[in-house]
Amino acid sequence: FRSLKVEVNPVWEKIFPFRFPQLVTMATARPVVSVYNFENPSEKSSTVVMPHVLTMPLRPDLVREVHKNVSKNARQAYAVGAKVGYDTAAESWGTGRAVARIPRAPGGGTHRAGQATFGNQARGGGMFNPTRVWRRWHRRVNVTQKR
Repeated sequence: FRSLKVEVNPVWEKIFPFRFPQLVTMATARPVVSVYNFENPSEKSSTVVMPHVLTMPLRPDLVREVHKNVSKNARQAYAVGAKVGYDTAAESWGTGRAVARIPRAPGGGTHRAGQATFGNQARGGGMFNPTRVWRRWHRRVNVTQKR
């Protein structure tokens, strides 16, 4: 392949840490673009020089950032219920029983009786910092960046 010498602004090389490829091959960037006749699309009327900006390589950091933010727009909100883990009539046994002072499930005759509840460290208890539906799920991305 023949290659084109692409001039890179030296300021860009200092601002952006990744390396700018100095050569662009003909397979990825054409120097001219064909212009076709509107009435007869198979007839080529002329060629014009491709804008210099279209021969520049894509910036991988921008592609990654745009793709990451656009892919967030397909997400659906999820959260735990407000009362999950707090649906028992539990009370603490207080001090003097050689057990932790966490609230415990009431009753007898079942495995659940006397088990710790409500705490985020307890099995079946509420979670720490429960997930909410009003989290910021979507991200706005500029149309020019998406293009």
